[in-house]
Amino acid sequence: MALSAPVGLSGEDNQKCPFTMAAKATNLNRHGAAIHVARQLLVGSTVTVRNARGTRISARVVAQLATSQGVSVYGIEFTEPGDVSNGFWGISFPSLENRAATAQIADQSGIARRRHNVVLPQASVPSGPPTAHPRH
Repeated sequence: MALSAPVGLSGEDNQKCPFTMAAKATNLNRHGAAIHVARQLLVGSTVTVRNARGTRISARVVAQLATSQGVSVYGIEFTEPGDVSNGFWGISFPSLENRAATAQIADQSGIARRRHNVVLPQASVPSGPPTAHPRH
């Protein structure tokens, strides 16, 4: 499930001009998000993100993911410790331990095996080691 939220974003753009503007955060996760903004940012720079509750957090621009019709998408990573960043989006993300336990339970119950057991027609299953075919 892809989660998104409106945010405020401030920092300096790629021309070192300060800005504060509305942006959209998508792919929300415990470590950061993808930020859609009508501004060119520098990868490696630091920005401040403000959520709908007014909470601010510092984040590093780690990658430019896309640009289209004047809107650029950047991957950001929170620079604050986990205790501060974990509740920033107002979402309870499952802990890594809970995710591992859920996967183990699914495996034990056979859910994972049933979901990934695919039966191919006999004609599409190779009957020996792969062979190279000469180009014509």
